[in-house]
Amino acid sequence: MTGKTFVEKIFGAKTGSIVFAAPDIILTHDNTASIFNTFKKMGGEKPRFPDRLLVVLDHNAPPTNAKLANDYQTIRDLVQEFGISRFHDVGDGICHQLMAHYARPGMIIVGSDSHTGTAGAFNAFAAGIDRTEAAGLWKMGETWFRVPETMKITLNGKLPQGIFAKDLALWIIGMIGSSGADYMSIEYHGEGVQSLSISDRMVLSNLASEMGAKNAVFPADKILQDYFDEEFEDVWADPDAMCSKEIEINLGDLFPVVAAPHHVDIVKAISEVQGTKINQALVGTCTNGRLEDLREAAAILKGKKLPVQMQMLIIPASKEIYMDAMKEGLIETFIEAGVNVLSSSCGPCLGTGQGIPADGFNVISTANRNFKGRMGNPNSSIYLASPATVAISALHGEITDPRGIKHNDIYPFNVPQSANVDISAGDDRHAAGTWNYADVDNLNTDQMFAGNLTYTVKSSEPDKIMPYLFKGFDDSFTERVKGGDIIVAGVNFGCGSSREHPAVGLSNAGVKAVICKSVNRIFYRSSVNQGLPIILLPDAVDAYRQGDRVEINFERGIVTVNEKEFSFSPLPSKLMSIFEAKGLVNYVKDK
Repeated sequence: MTGKTFVEKIFGAKTGSIVFAAPDIILTHDNTASIFNTFKKMGGEKPRFPDRLLVVLDHNAPPTNAKLANDYQTIRDLVQEFGISRFHDVGDGICHQLMAHYARPGMIIVGSDSHTGTAGAFNAFAAGIDRTEAAGLWKMGETWFRVPETMKITLNGKLPQGIFAKDLALWIIGMIGSSGADYMSIEYHGEGVQSLSISDRMVLSNLASEMGAKNAVFPADKILQDYFDEEFEDVWADPDAMCSKEIEINLGDLFPVVAAPHHVDIVKAISEVQGTKINQALVGTCTNGRLEDLREAAAILKGKKLPVQMQMLIIPASKEIYMDAMKEGLIETFIEAGVNVLSSSCGPCLGTGQGIPADGFNVISTANRNFKGRMGNPNSSIYLASPATVAISALHGEITDPRGIKHNDIYPFNVPQSANVDISAGDDRHAAGTWNYADVDNLNTDQMFAGNLTYTVKSSEPDKIMPYLFKGFDDSFTERVKGGDIIVAGVNFGCGSSREHPAVGLSNAGVKAVICKSVNRIFYRSSVNQGLPIILLPDAVDAYRQGDRVEINFERGIVTVNEKEFSFSPLPSKLMSIFEAKGLVNYVKDK
């Protein structure tokens, strides 16, 4: 008998099965007020299991306008009213860092944030969901999961001096592409895992979403037991478990890399971009704001001054880390070097709060995404790198190798890199009731709905989403989209954030369906929740030419492009019932 993967053991079912399960932890953050509005539309009055909820105010902390401040107070009032004991207010830290206080091996954790998978470092199954699904969990206590295929990544050896977990994560993303682990569970194996700290593992688990993965997970080994100072019965894959993909990496072969603008899978050796002018630098976020990261940056900056006009921000991932950094003298080192040290929050990562770059700025950051406009300004460019690379690059005013000397490394993998497709004002992509984005891969949620609007426009108010839908990508879309329109798109449609605004907006506009080559798993769930069908048919997308007649027969599972038919598998009956109810809100309300 074949052994079981980690996720097969967690869910007690085979790969590909649809199961319903009750998560141990349901994480929400600044979007909690919006989730409560959706919860009320579902007929909810009080969360069914308040002891499972974890609420953190972090994305816009401290709030930057009166509306956000009022939302924050609404959330505080809800927490008190519902008796939610696991609550963290402004300044306590970023939700994924604070999860370390709650996550334990074998748990099922979901959160209304795409980087919830960070908790996989603690041997938990952790995955992002959207706001509507979070509201459904408040009311029903369980949700559906498709048991994912597994990608096994075996690590051998140990990272060389000057090479960090961020380099390893970007290395893997460059190897497989930003959709290379679509809807998969990534398991990290091998003796190289023993050389990775919990902080390192959190980096790798965090960036799994940038590979398209559902989750990533590490074993509950001695490293984890020492971290928590307790012993666990871990859940781990059997040696003979069947994996869909396997990758082996010799850690000693790695060198420093960056992800170049404007996609995380455009990975290059530092040597290939060395000398690129830098205007702004950021060390922090849920990816790299831990004490080890701050130590690396401080070791480089100690006793030195940043160049004139260099803007550098450092954001500890939690109050606890901030205090430890103060005790070690790291904060003093940063301030003396000319760094701005901000309160623990997400802020600049998604273009909210302080730290939005100016036009023409090149930013080097330890964050997790570098989409165009990700930090709040589409006229800037973002490079992603390790804390050491960010610090030394800020010090020199240009991208610099953290090993201190020039090398001639060439990143060895040739996975097709993502390219930006910009829809100009004169480029009419709408014909015969179909929007032609067939040439657009990685159409991300920042392009569909700007990140800095996520908390000022509620997803529970679809009419307010419409003026911003696809703005900055195809400015004609929101004014011209009609009920019954179909969208044809490329690979990894809807990648990026877990924000559900794009799916809400498309459903509200009456879009009949999206036909694409592949879809980001959180966007897929969001679309189901909003009653918006996503049909995966690469052959149909390849066959489509603008102006072609496209028809969909959901009952037969047929898409017709002109006269040619393409078959697709309908969703399971339990999910089809959500479509029939025109979304999860109505489905839950009826139930």
